[in-house]
Amino acid sequence: MRTRIAAAVIACAAVAAPASAADGWHGKVQAPGYRGEVFPPWQHGANSDVADRGFEFTVPEVNSMADFHGDVSDPKLVLYVGGNYFFVMAPLVKTFEAAHLKYKAKIFWETIPPGLLVKQMDAGGKVTSGNLTFTAKADVYFAGLKKVKDLISQGKLDGPAVPYVTNDLAIMVAKGNPGHVAGLKDLGRDDIKLAMPNPEFEGIARQIKISLAKAGGDQLEKKVYETKVKDGSTILTHIHHRQTPLFLMQGIADAGVTWKSEAIFQEQAGHPIEHVDIPADLNTTAVYAGAVVHGAPHPKAAQAWLSFIQSDEAFAAFEKYGFKRYSRQ
Repeated sequence: MRTRIAAAVIACAAVAAPASAADGWHGKVQAPGYRGEVFPPWQHGANSDVADRGFEFTVPEVNSMADFHGDVSDPKLVLYVGGNYFFVMAPLVKTFEAAHLKYKAKIFWETIPPGLLVKQMDAGGKVTSGNLTFTAKADVYFAGLKKVKDLISQGKLDGPAVPYVTNDLAIMVAKGNPGHVAGLKDLGRDDIKLAMPNPEFEGIARQIKISLAKAGGDQLEKKVYETKVKDGSTILTHIHHRQTPLFLMQGIADAGVTWKSEAIFQEQAGHPIEHVDIPADLNTTAVYAGAVVHGAPHPKAAQAWLSFIQSDEAFAAFEKYGFKRYSRQ
């Protein structure tokens, strides 16, 4: 009996992998022989804001909650961060705490997709991952500027929206680019397997669809997000900033569109990942913004973080990964 193990338990947030995941392992039952560091979390504890880590229990691919950071027992600031810059959070928190010592080791943050963070807010901050259920009510929510403004209009966030950086798209590929992907049009090829963000709750999908239409019209967009989804050659991710590079490293996919900053992080981390730049005329830029969550448990801390996120010190952490500073037009 074949066991679909390639990504059945992804070390992110207890997300089940697509049925076709076994193709990356050729359907073979085998003991894990890969390097554990290929699986998240990739930062070896740096993204956990705690003074005492206690008993360590992290098993790559099996027990590893990579998108929940810090001590949830008594936080003084809870951040819901669209996961596109999970790798920037550790230096951001360190810099913030240096200027606000009372929050030292008291910040908890999550980096799951923006749409899923909204679902958690609607559930009163309660979330279940595997067999663990906990509650962490958000103080500040971060996503694309449009999404933040929409949530303000719905009364879920308190304005104003605070924009701070921008980001561009890129095509992430395995090292050596085995699929010979040269641009967006190649994503429509029948021989290319894709890992693409899910439009249902990943805001990046909207920008990707715009860029696909720029490159190849509605036909290319539908090929990538409809035809190839139906035939199994496009896998829709649940946590694209974790799953896309993992699927590439496992050989489950040949390419996937992500934010350029995510590819830069993977390359800097030494993973066998590269990226293909998307020309400016075909690219789509996102503006990241945040706002205080309505009824935030720690409103003063929330305002302090929003003031900090626009600072020169904060931008220095973003710039390392290719983000650009937001400037009002």
